[in-house]
Amino acid sequence: MAEAYGPGPAETMSRDELTAVRQRRLRDLVDRLIAADGLQGRRLRDAGVAGGHDVTLENLRRLPFTTKQDLWDAYPYGMLAVPMEEVAAVHGSSGTGGRPTLVAYTRRDLALWSQMCARSLACAGAAPGSVVHNAYGYGLFTGGLGIHQGALALGVTVVPMSGGMTERQLRLLADLRPDILTCTPSYAVRLGEAARAAGIELRLKAGLFGAEPWSEGLRSTIEELLGLAALDIYGLSEIIGPGVATECLERSGLHVNEDHFLVEAVDASGEPVPDGTPGELVFSTPKEAMPLLRYRTGDVASLSHEPCPCGRTLVRMSKVLGRRDDMLVIRGVNVFPRQIESVVVRHASPHYQVVVDRRTAMPRLVVACEGAGPGLTSALSAELGLSCDVRDLPAGTIPRVEAGKAIRVVTWESGEPPLPGLD
Repeated sequence: MAEAYGPGPAETMSRDELTAVRQRRLRDLVDRLIAADGLQGRRLRDAGVAGGHDVTLENLRRLPFTTKQDLWDAYPYGMLAVPMEEVAAVHGSSGTGGRPTLVAYTRRDLALWSQMCARSLACAGAAPGSVVHNAYGYGLFTGGLGIHQGALALGVTVVPMSGGMTERQLRLLADLRPDILTCTPSYAVRLGEAARAAGIELRLKAGLFGAEPWSEGLRSTIEELLGLAALDIYGLSEIIGPGVATECLERSGLHVNEDHFLVEAVDASGEPVPDGTPGELVFSTPKEAMPLLRYRTGDVASLSHEPCPCGRTLVRMSKVLGRRDDMLVIRGVNVFPRQIESVVVRHASPHYQVVVDRRTAMPRLVVACEGAGPGLTSALSAELGLSCDVRDLPAGTIPRVEAGKAIRVVTWESGEPPLPGLD
């Protein structure tokens, strides 16, 4: 295999160069929103902004936010900033109650998305001659098609497996010998355990695993099962899809492609938080079809401007700690599911489920897992700051992921328990 692709010029600009690019992106975005005269343009005018010349990176924090509710209220095409005949594709994801969050793309948007996913694959060491086994789902969800077109843009081979059909996945992993695997982290565990059970030796070097928050403990599990470098990839369809940010092989944070996506981290009141402090990620994106200004993602992470040994100068974000709306409040204590996972994978297995039992006025937290080791209960109490009920379940009790994302948290309001062995 030839030498891997290194970071490109856009990823290694000086901070002064990046600042100039980001300033231009912001002003162009504001001009386009005002010209489109939609919801965001009207909000800018109400805030006293007449055009891009009125805004700077320094006063970005004073501009209005955009939220997922705005997208739902404008469903399906109310946020478009281009004529319908310029829309080349529509993607999206499911929201609360399965309500779709739809986003549109022009051909230029699709080309940009391909470039960003190509960067992500290069971060994982993809090189001329690489084979990418893509087990993200294809369809309305952006994961599968995003990575697929990124591989094409990078000039490497892609195997468009999509999700599910684990036996067939293993056959092609063994026969085609890919060096890059892309899928959700929960499905990576499924593939690794299935390969081990079948005695199949894999030749993977790295994997890009995203679409759900995952812990360092799960990273260690995946790396041990699959014998690769497990890297995080971040994106959301509202911004562009996967490729917004990606870990490099240094595994010291995800490089945000801030030459295209302006990122902030804010507290509950919307004020910026310092580097290293967890906050809600806010992105501004210059997409043509559906540009968004200061979109509140709900994802909680921290940012860092410290240099990376890989040479990329882009700001880095931590792994997502959780979602603002996924935070559990148990007897007055705030808990993120990822905190639970970080402890469970050290003391049990990656197969677990968190049950919030709300059948009584005082909710309790039940952590059901397979192979719970000694010390799990006390370790969870120390990490979370509250007691929880640990249940050790037989192997195979927790449903395995064949496609999509793992269901990590369920609520028990009444009736039958969500899993066998609970009461």
